[in-house]
Amino acid sequence: MATAKVKQDMPPLGGYGPIDYKRNLPRRGLSGYSMLAVGFGTLLFGYWRMMKWNRERRVLQMLRENLEEEAIIMKDVPDWKVGESVFHTTRWVPPMAGELYGLCTKEELLSSDYGFIWHI
Repeated sequence: MATAKVKQDMPPLGGYGPIDYKRNLPRRGLSGYSMLAVGFGTLLFGYWRMMKWNRERRVLQMLRENLEEEAIIMKDVPDWKVGESVFHTTRWVPPMAGELYGLCTKEELLSSDYGFIWHI
């Protein structure tokens, strides 16, 4: 039996090109510093909204306490409507300082106007 001639597989002339073995992944999303800045900004915005909401809540609580005290003080006056608005509108108008601090002491009024001052 005659052996068949085997043709060996050889590289092309000049060799094969370089093999791309590195991972080539596209950048996705924000960088770490950007995510930190977004998180910090969200935190600051949340604190700001919380402080604003607490201030509004305190004002409304003070207004409710004033209306309750007004009802107690003016219970004997005929045709007195507790909490009747001085404005001629059906919309809610933020209360004036006189409405909020009308039944408070002068120190509380000054404290609300000027903040924490020792000499007054």
